[in-house]
Amino acid sequence: MASLHVLEHPLIQHKLGILRDKNTGVKEFRELVGEIAQLMCYEATRNLATEEVEIETPVAKATVRMLAGKKLAIVPILRAGLGMVDPIIDLIPSAKVGHIGLYRDPETHLPVEYYCKMPPDISERQVFVVDPMLATGGSASAAISLLKEKYGCKNIVLMDIIAAPEGVAVIRRDHPDVELFVAAVDEKLNEHAYIVPGLGDAGDRIFGTK
Repeated sequence: MASLHVLEHPLIQHKLGILRDKNTGVKEFRELVGEIAQLMCYEATRNLATEEVEIETPVAKATVRMLAGKKLAIVPILRAGLGMVDPIIDLIPSAKVGHIGLYRDPETHLPVEYYCKMPPDISERQVFVVDPMLATGGSASAAISLLKEKYGCKNIVLMDIIAAPEGVAVIRRDHPDVELFVAAVDEKLNEHAYIVPGLGDAGDRIFGTK
């Protein structure tokens, strides 16, 4: 079963509280999404492999630890996932970025793919799929299936700021091998498949489109 990590660090929870507030404006909302994504990335990469490398400081030779093994890739689910990319790249400048465009059909609530572009060596990388909201889980599950089936990805982590129990259940059912990192698991989905209490439409609030 997929490992679920709820990141209860005080800084993440404080920023999440401001993010949820309906009075938080576009500029601050966008900045908070980035800050939370960066803090979550710090936790989600805790177990990355390192190796000893010899370097020379201004004073003497030294043995230091640097990242080893698989290189990383960040794959946002468009469009809201874009808000999480740049802050993660600031932490991991060597990571490559792919994009998956999915929208939720307003009647069926099922994901529909409209865009997909990946780095050519994506199958050799550890992939972090990012999206602020895990609601029904349909889009995230479809994105992960696409990465596995079309691109041969085998090492995938999913990062969402807020999840609904229904979405968590779908990922655990469809992709038990994928680790899931979230800042909060909320109460439920409402009749419109919005997370309750949630924070509204993350894409609209990041880009000021509503």
